[in-house]
Amino acid sequence: MPDTLEITERSRLRRLHERGHFDRETINAILDAQPMCSVGYTIDGKPYVTPTMQWREGNHVYWHGSSASRALRHSRGAEVCLSVAILDGFVLARSGMHHSLNTRSVTLFGTAFKVEDPQEKLEKLGNFVNGLFPGRYETLRPDHAQDLKATTVLGMEITEGSAKVRTGHPGDDEEDYALPIWAGVIPVQMQVGDPIPDPRNLDGVEMPGHVTGFRIG
Repeated sequence: MPDTLEITERSRLRRLHERGHFDRETINAILDAQPMCSVGYTIDGKPYVTPTMQWREGNHVYWHGSSASRALRHSRGAEVCLSVAILDGFVLARSGMHHSLNTRSVTLFGTAFKVEDPQEKLEKLGNFVNGLFPGRYETLRPDHAQDLKATTVLGMEITEGSAKVRTGHPGDDEEDYALPIWAGVIPVQMQVGDPIPDPRNLDGVEMPGHVTGFRIG
C-alpha cells in the first residue's frame, strides 16, 4: 500500500494547493483526532449529508448506525464522500478579505461496503468503543443478537482523498501591515470536562481509568 494517495480530479485542490496533503500519515492523524464526521450520499439523485461518528482501522474507515437508517441503506455499495474537520483557531487579519480559520480537515471519496459477517461486525463495534475508551468494551454487557441485527456497519477503503491544513498568522496585503489594526490568531481547542456519573450507577462502582484519563483531539 503506497504511503501517499494518488491525486485525482476529485481530490486535488484547485486553490491554495500548498495546504493540501495526500500522505497517509497526515490523513490518518486527522481522522484519528476527530471521531465526528459527515457522510455525503445521494437518494433518488438528490444530495444528503449526515453527521455521524467514524473510526479508522488501518487503511479503512468505518461508521455505523441503525439498520433502519435510509442513509446507510442508500450508502451501501454506492459512491460516498466522508469528511472530518478540526477547528484550531480564528485568524483575524487587517482586512475582512483575509480573515480565515486555522483548520485540519480530510475529505475521502469511495464506495461504501457493508460489514456482513456477524463476528466481524462485533469486532468492528468493539474496536470503535475501545478506540475511544481503551478496554471498555470488554467490561460491558455482551451484545445481544438483536443489538447486532439493529446495527449496520459500513466501511470504505482509504484510496482517494486529501487533507487540507492551515496554520499560522494572517496573510495580509503588504501595505496593510502599516495599518494600526490588531491582527493575529485566537486559538481554539476541544476541551474535555469533568465526567458526570449516571445517578443510577450502583453503589461502589468506581469511575474507570478510561473515563478519568479520556482525551480527544
